[in-house]
Amino acid sequence: MKKQEADNRGRIIRILIRIVLAAGLYAVRRWVWTHPILDVLLMTAVVLLCADLIAAVLERLDPRAHRSRTLVTLLKSLTRYVAALVILCWGLSILGVNVSTIVASVGVVALIVGFGAESLIADVVTGIFMLFENQYNVGDIVEVNGFRGTVKEIGIRTTQIIDTGKNVKIVNNSDMKNILNRSDDASFAVSSIDIPYSTDLEALEMKIPGLMEEIYSVHEDTMLAAPRYLGVQELGASGVTLRFIVEVTEDRIFSAPRILNRELLLGFRRLGVECPFPQLDVHNR
Repeated sequence: MKKQEADNRGRIIRILIRIVLAAGLYAVRRWVWTHPILDVLLMTAVVLLCADLIAAVLERLDPRAHRSRTLVTLLKSLTRYVAALVILCWGLSILGVNVSTIVASVGVVALIVGFGAESLIADVVTGIFMLFENQYNVGDIVEVNGFRGTVKEIGIRTTQIIDTGKNVKIVNNSDMKNILNRSDDASFAVSSIDIPYSTDLEALEMKIPGLMEEIYSVHEDTMLAAPRYLGVQELGASGVTLRFIVEVTEDRIFSAPRILNRELLLGFRRLGVECPFPQLDVHNR
């Protein structure tokens, strides 16, 4: 939150500075001195100011839907590229360069540059295809090459993914391959708990449904439904292992098992069942 507030303040200060700069350049050009270089500087200040205003408006939208947030981040990225292209072409035109002639005459050069910038072109093209195919969106939890996190921003060339430790990984769009989108369907958190062999299993299983509803009523913000008892998972050395699962959203996949483990331990104790622990019998002759 503090970082977002700092970014907003920085954006406002940057807009104010560009307004003052554009106004100052316009005043100098109108009443003091006229020169093409001054026109280029004025044009650059105005274009950058417009780009900042568009970015500020897009930031204010703050849509909830993942698809809409994706479009907002793409528009922000596109705005920066368009601003740079406008400054380049318009600046050359102000300086007296025939831009259309240059564009028509650089076919061979563009081909050579295209081969050199093959990865850049691949990033842009892949980003466009990902937009239309809706493979993932801002806010989705994805796993790419072993890195798991939430999609923070999708740009024309790169995608930013942030993990639970607030580490941001920037991946070129052309490298977004074999993506595992974990936000498409609900996930299941798994928990296992041991009970002593001396426990009356049939009597305990009669009480488990009530315990599951009790746990769900306390943690409806974490769980999508009441936990389910799957049955006996293993006959261990010290006790019987029971397996439970609960349906959760992907962003709760790590916290839900911890919550379920705690509630199962406390719930079983209320039912008079203690978890077993390894014991060693020593026979002394």
